[in-house]
Amino acid sequence: MSAITLKVNGRSHTVDVEPSTPLLYVLRNDLALRGPRFGCGLGQCGACAVIINGIAVRSCVTPCSSVRSEVTTLEGLAKDGVLTPVQRAWIDEQVPACGFCQNGQIMTATALLAKNPNPTDAQIREGMNATLCRCMTYYRVQAAIKRAAASLKGVA
Repeated sequence: MSAITLKVNGRSHTVDVEPSTPLLYVLRNDLALRGPRFGCGLGQCGACAVIINGIAVRSCVTPCSSVRSEVTTLEGLAKDGVLTPVQRAWIDEQVPACGFCQNGQIMTATALLAKNPNPTDAQIREGMNATLCRCMTYYRVQAAIKRAAASLKGVA
């Protein structure tokens, strides 16, 4: 066991865990953050996505000892109770069906729009293609991303 300090959603946390412990386990079990979800455990579905250095990262396959930058989880997106344009668009477009993948979808979309604030439909599909949804709400995800992009530009 090692004392590992992580900065998560603007706060520093020191946890005593094995260095190889997946970041997801630390976030959920030690920090009680429920946004990131355990889906496949192989980094393939995206349910566990968090943002590190502007990139959506699969926390289920990221050893906590390898994290050197701030981690943003779903809980860290809204500031003072004000939803981000992506979160607002998710509600407006009624994206969730079962809701299981929504953490990964929202975190990946947030990172996508931070990198490319005006993505084409093809860029949205490419940027989101590895974030899986069992309920097949992909068209609503795409519509929400387009709505959020318009909101970020001040059009919506």
